[in-house]
Amino acid sequence: MPFSPSPRARSGPRRRSLLAVTPAALALTGCTGGDSGHPAGDGQPAADRARARAARDSEALAERYDAVIAARPGLAGRLRPLREEVVRHARALGGGRKASPSASPSASPSPSAAVPGNDKDALAGLATAEKELADRRAKALGGVPGELARLLASVAAAGAVHVYLLTEGDA
Repeated sequence: MPFSPSPRARSGPRRRSLLAVTPAALALTGCTGGDSGHPAGDGQPAADRARARAARDSEALAERYDAVIAARPGLAGRLRPLREEVVRHARALGGGRKASPSASPSASPSPSAAVPGNDKDALAGLATAEKELADRRAKALGGVPGELARLLASVAAAGAVHVYLLTEGDA
């Protein structure tokens, strides 16, 4: 009896979601133990700048989640866990002062964070922001020391998962 594929939609990750994570995973496997291959102190200011930039990016993303939650309260249950994870990313990267897990989404969100008028577009906007940030982080992996590269790869992979979760069920 030949195998025939099921006519129902697959519930697992989409191929493009997995492909988005692949560069980060490949870069992660190329990382070595604690040695970054640079002499002590060499390139450290660049790594500090990269870490600070990544923390600020996570804080800005958390503010964007706040804006969407404030404007589209019906999405709060779906978005709060993702927002909390973004805040944990900011803290892991050394930031998180502006984006605390207990921050009230009704507290005046950034005026630059315009939220679309419907749920689907609001989710698509967050998914786009998550994907762009994950892509930037994956590209930055080659220019940072091992430990920071592993952290950025992990956060980029989490961002790719967020994209999947934000777009799940969309055609």
